Amino acid sequence: MARRSSTVIAAACVGAAIAVGALLLRFPPEQYEFYPQCPVYRYLHWLCPGCGSTRALAAMLRGHLMEAFHYNAFFVALFPFLVGFAAVCCYRAMRYETFRWPEPPRSAMGMVLVAAVIFTVARNLL
Repeated sequence: MARRSSTVIAAACVGAAIAVGALLLRFPPEQYEFYPQCPVYRYLHWLCPGCGSTRALAAMLRGHLMEAFHYNAFFVALFPFLVGFAAVCCYRAMRYETFRWPEPPRSAMGMVLVAAVIFTVARNLL
């Protein structure tokens, strides 16, 4: 029973990812205003590490990689790792009785955090 529910959850996550991709392709964030605003930018007027990620993802889905880099280079650089992490999660959810989150090395997580801080400072000062 646990395996079946994990498979359903994994399939629902894949379906949700496809639906989000279709939404971004049908309603590009550059043309429609219903996408949420970043609260960090709205109140502090600083671009956070995630600012522009929605537009970058929409550009990548259209095949415009340079445009995606313009919106958020940090997100574009991390995107292959995020897809890989999602794939491992789906595999674990469908394969094993109980789901366990993959545990990236702490050093890698620390490097990503440092890179996010450097990226944030650089994009706001330049």
